[in-house]
Amino acid sequence: MDRIDVFYQREGTEEQLHIEADAGTTLADLRALLVTRHGLDAAVVVFIEDQDEPVDEASLKSACRCLGGSPIHLHRCRRVSVAVTFNGETVRQEFAPGASVARVKRWVAETKFGMSEEEAGEHVLQIAGTHNRPAPATHIGALVTHGQCRIAFDLVPQERVNGAPGAQA
Repeated sequence: MDRIDVFYQREGTEEQLHIEADAGTTLADLRALLVTRHGLDAAVVVFIEDQDEPVDEASLKSACRCLGGSPIHLHRCRRVSVAVTFNGETVRQEFAPGASVARVKRWVAETKFGMSEEEAGEHVLQIAGTHNRPAPATHIGALVTHGQCRIAFDLVPQERVNGAPGAQA
């Protein structure tokens, strides 16, 4: 039987995980397997990366190949309240837990703070009160736990070393 790669993140951990499944495995079976494997609460729902709503019951019966390579996210929160501060102004928006940090940054930088794509590319999201700058592919749900379905970021300039954006010393 054909096998497919499924990449996923889950509530409360930034770790990007991988599982190989039979192509005919349903999303419901995959969800059950991951709940057992990680000792998750049975109330977790499945989100496809950057989709606003969780996978519905009918879609859970679909084979995993319907993902088309998109990562999934398992979380009990159906929405995460995100606050982003830039130049003393804070904006708020709710996102699905499977929203990527890149999607949130693009929304806030370009839509809310009017940056060009180039200007936005020179900034990153940093978790407020920390030096943690999650990778763009990180799902915001990986940064929060159930009961704390909110997160605050600062939009900050990307570090430059010797004039090269993102260069490390």
